[in-house]
Amino acid sequence: MSNQNRPLANFPPSIWGDIFLNPSKLVNKLDSIYVCLCASAPLKVTLYTIVQNIDGETQLQHQELKEEVRWMIQVDLDHELLQKLRLIDTIKRLGVSYHFETEIEEALHRVYELDGQDDQTLEATSLRFRLLRESGFPVPCETFDRFKDDEGKFSKSLTSDVKGLLELYEAAHLLVHGENILEEALVFTTAHLELAKAAEILEYPLSALVSNALYQPIRKALPRLHARRFIDIYQDDASHDKTLLKFAVLDFNLLQNSHKEELCKLSRWWKDLDFSTKLPFARDRLVEGYFWMLGMYFEPKYSFGREILTKIITMISIMDDIYDSYGIFEELQLFTNTIQRWNINYIDQLPEYMKLFYKPLLEIYKEAEETMAKQGQSYSVQYSINKFKQLNESYFLEFKWYHENYIPTLEEYMRVATISIGAIGLVVTSFIGMGDVFTPLIFNWASNNPKIIVTCSIHGRLFDDIVSHKFEQERGHSASAVECYMREHVASEEEACNELKKQVDNVWKDINHEMIFSETSKLVPVSILTRVLNLIRSTEFMYRIGDGYTHVGKTTKDGINSLLIDPIPVSTSEN
Repeated sequence: MSNQNRPLANFPPSIWGDIFLNPSKLVNKLDSIYVCLCASAPLKVTLYTIVQNIDGETQLQHQELKEEVRWMIQVDLDHELLQKLRLIDTIKRLGVSYHFETEIEEALHRVYELDGQDDQTLEATSLRFRLLRESGFPVPCETFDRFKDDEGKFSKSLTSDVKGLLELYEAAHLLVHGENILEEALVFTTAHLELAKAAEILEYPLSALVSNALYQPIRKALPRLHARRFIDIYQDDASHDKTLLKFAVLDFNLLQNSHKEELCKLSRWWKDLDFSTKLPFARDRLVEGYFWMLGMYFEPKYSFGREILTKIITMISIMDDIYDSYGIFEELQLFTNTIQRWNINYIDQLPEYMKLFYKPLLEIYKEAEETMAKQGQSYSVQYSINKFKQLNESYFLEFKWYHENYIPTLEEYMRVATISIGAIGLVVTSFIGMGDVFTPLIFNWASNNPKIIVTCSIHGRLFDDIVSHKFEQERGHSASAVECYMREHVASEEEACNELKKQVDNVWKDINHEMIFSETSKLVPVSILTRVLNLIRSTEFMYRIGDGYTHVGKTTKDGINSLLIDPIPVSTSEN
């Protein structure tokens, strides 16, 4: 098939080669990295050794340390509230709280019942507020009134308490619409933390915590990347708890090994498809796709869900490129009809390059259906299929707009674009394989576009359009939110982007409301709502400094290196 008149994007190739196809290929990269696999001196290992040989002694040590941490949480420290709060916060920041969800929830219930009577300092009040709101407790923002002066402004005396300011800054990011005091707190703390940072008066590790928070607050950070950064800081803190640190490092590296195995398996599947050769016009982004989905859930028990979700996002990416970067109108019309029919018997009417996509697409879903049938949940896969069809229709409609040189109003555009961003389908698909908590009732709820998922879609669409519209318009693409806003409001590109960024900021208030104060938060398990929150975090990471999925720059590379290549080195002084 000739490439003449096709809207080729000339996407950059994958930067990873076959490095994840065979873990032993990382030997040279990791040969000098020391990984803590036992309580004795650090052991020099290659990635191949790590992946293949997690011995019983290591697993036993991991289990023993886990029980020690569990005991630490359960010890009654209610008479020392700040110490209890700091412990819970540290466990969460270290990335190991998923082992102790029940214990932490019980501890926070006790903290909530104290009604803030004992947390008089700015640090304690802010930490209590954040930890409780993160867990869905509807703590009122008026708890911060005590820190205002007679003029109704935050007291200037607070500026000398940098640790308290930092905790107030982190807490303020859990604000919802109408909480002016938290809006003021965010402005107040940001200004004074920036001043403290610029003056270089902060000692390590507080200086690192402030820098990281100003770059990306906890509420918006990817949990695994935040844990990776925090472990480094915590390790250098002279007051760290050795048991907690050992457990966090060991858990991170063991979990990383598990993720490497998953990615190795997926890489073999991807290589067999050979899309980089057969469909060279499309983005080759398996590793980035896996990393993105790893942001939605990293826990070992969700391994199957992560596998299916990664396969689906890579197929979504290929389908997106078929519509945007290769297909012509007649082919795409036929392609859309065939996907809507969802039947292998219609494959022969497709052009050859579309056949290469259609057959494995149906096979992925068939595999998922067979696996879920063994768990009595085969029905769950159909919800994902329905959302994939809906996504496909939105791609074709956007292509028609481009084909007809039509620029819709922003409202008309967003009705379609919040579907074409794919977030709704990814959230629904992420529920597959997550266990008995997901019933037909939950799938019905998610499939009917509840506000929290629509909000997630708005966030992803606006973020994507702001950072990628220039590249897309240069090569020929349907109008983005930026172009729609510019035309409708007779605005400049800068004005349009600034307005859309404000809408992105408002999304976080909507998400916080849905997770803390809405009826949804009372009816839907937090494990489900967290998937949506994590997708927003993953999307924000990927698009923070440009389109880090299409054009894989330093930020995306560093994130993948941190989570999927480099184990955490441990100094000999810790052993």
